[in-house]
Amino acid sequence: MQHSQSTNGLNPEQKRAVESIEGPLLIIAGAGSGKTRVITHRMAEMLRRGIPQSAILALTFTNRAAREMQTRVGNLIGNSTRMLTVSTFHAFGVQLLKRYISELGYRESFSIYDQNDQVQLLKETLRELRMEEILNLRSVLTLFSRIKTGQLQWSSETIEFRALYREYQQHLKLYNALDFDDLIVLPAQLLAEVPRVRSELEQRYRYVLVDEFQDTSRAQYRMLYLMTENTRNVCVVGDDDQSIYSWRGAEYENILQFERDFPERLEVKLERNYRSTGTILDAANRVIAHNTNRKQKSLWTGRHDHLPIELCFPENEHQEAEMIARRIKSLAATEQLKYHEIGVLIRTNALTRTLEEAFLTENIPYRVSGGQSFFQRQEIRDVIAYLRLCANLNDEIALLRIINIPRRGIGKKTLEYITARAQQSGTTLYSAISELAHAADSPLSSRATADLQAFVELIERYRGLLLAGGKKLAQTIEAMIAEIGYWSHLVIEYQHNAKIAKWKYHNIDLFQQLVRDYQNDPDNLGAGLYDYLGRITLNARDEQEEDDGDGKLNLMTIHAAKGLEHEVVFLAGAEDGVIPHQRAIADDPRNLEEERRLFYVAITRAKRRLVISSCRQRRIMRTLVQSTPSPFLDEIPPELMSLVEAEKVVSIDQAQGFFRMLRERVQ
Repeated sequence: MQHSQSTNGLNPEQKRAVESIEGPLLIIAGAGSGKTRVITHRMAEMLRRGIPQSAILALTFTNRAAREMQTRVGNLIGNSTRMLTVSTFHAFGVQLLKRYISELGYRESFSIYDQNDQVQLLKETLRELRMEEILNLRSVLTLFSRIKTGQLQWSSETIEFRALYREYQQHLKLYNALDFDDLIVLPAQLLAEVPRVRSELEQRYRYVLVDEFQDTSRAQYRMLYLMTENTRNVCVVGDDDQSIYSWRGAEYENILQFERDFPERLEVKLERNYRSTGTILDAANRVIAHNTNRKQKSLWTGRHDHLPIELCFPENEHQEAEMIARRIKSLAATEQLKYHEIGVLIRTNALTRTLEEAFLTENIPYRVSGGQSFFQRQEIRDVIAYLRLCANLNDEIALLRIINIPRRGIGKKTLEYITARAQQSGTTLYSAISELAHAADSPLSSRATADLQAFVELIERYRGLLLAGGKKLAQTIEAMIAEIGYWSHLVIEYQHNAKIAKWKYHNIDLFQQLVRDYQNDPDNLGAGLYDYLGRITLNARDEQEEDDGDGKLNLMTIHAAKGLEHEVVFLAGAEDGVIPHQRAIADDPRNLEEERRLFYVAITRAKRRLVISSCRQRRIMRTLVQSTPSPFLDEIPPELMSLVEAEKVVSIDQAQGFFRMLRERVQ
């Protein structure tokens, strides 16, 4: 077997981490410091020294990261890595349980329940206990998860759910089923309680590596410790400054626990950043230094380009979105940036709406990561489906979506009959519905016939109004939503959670405002329903297809951006109450440090240029609120920033040069 030199091109700290094979190793890897490179080179070095692939276990958090790691090791050694175990924690847990679960009294053919399965099981458990149905079952399941994984202990506030939890667990075992948490908790239980299992795993996996160690939960750390306590050959790689997942159980203090459990460890800090400019790193270092619970480190770079961080204060979120969209187009023209090299980051998914509208207006292709596109939210898709059906009576996907939204007397059997009739007569579903609605001798029940008549009358009437053109598009849509009774539909659907119903209807209000803005735009004079639908649906036409995002702008939450990088990053909504998020701090003042880590992660995604915007006022729900800049902005030295008052305009010379370049490309 031929091996490449495992330490070629590494800096001294990286090389030390790669060559330190025996004993516990803690690698503190700052943002952009090449941690994946170090992990993969370290595994390649192990193989070069004759350690069998089967003796190495590497754990990470996503299947994509696991695949990338395995591929890179294969490229380094120039050979297959089929016997190397590179896996997510949960997938590895499944492997162990398939082999050993009988030791815990389960049968080998177990099922894994998703959250919908868990909700149904919880309902069944409540019925058997003859308990009243709980208003929010998913909140109860969150409580059960935190109890099971050791994040919470039973208290006076939660003790009323203890009997239900015990019964729920018994039902899971009775059905030979596991939930997602069991995939970590049960392997840890096996290692703690069954000496044979622990001994076999220690003999098999003599070298264990963990990526993104700061994101491990308490239960994951326990599983890791039980596997490596005796062998001591464990390498963990992480950065406490990028620990931003406490809400899903991540414990950045596992780094401190590792230091206590492995006092003989070697510690290596990777502080050289290969991603960002010195200005961006200086800003990031100064911000994160305000956190007290962290390992001391300071990122640095050998790069010599030092563009200032651009800071702007638009009047409101609409001006902010327009500024960002125009700035993106300007950069694409003057610096030949491709859209996929640009990231627009937000603290919460609620901020996407105005940005998406601005990108649509400027014809900027984009994709939303780490959350749902505003136009893909269930309630918005319902309204759009009504509009699509009014525009095109043959749109059967739209028809089937909203035939029972709100609920009508058109059940499964009625729909099956309508579908069969349409197929027999070679007509569309809508034609069959219309025919049945007006038939003198309809074979359907009087209730179903009446509901079909009302549905057809509604669609026909609003079809005429919506296609009439003029300046009443938004007004007509508003009237249709009111006549449909969508608010009542939401109240019934979410009768146990009024907040969700109100939030979804608030999104409907926002959609109507978008239509009003669209029809009032002088550039859209004469544009009607077809134009608007085309505008918002073209962007999502590849929704169900595999999409690597090439050629599309990346609009994402900061959480989704972790691990990624972009030539240019726009951080929108840098306001107090947004980042740091008011709700996070209200839940626990200690969350301020995690919010600062989020801000740090956002800054360090930028390679060359960073643009931060903070609105003077922002509409929250229906209220216009005066905003103040994020306190984190005060932690960036003023000399690193440049205040941008107005959108930078492309000069005539620049524009002519750009068009000349385009002509040369196509000749």
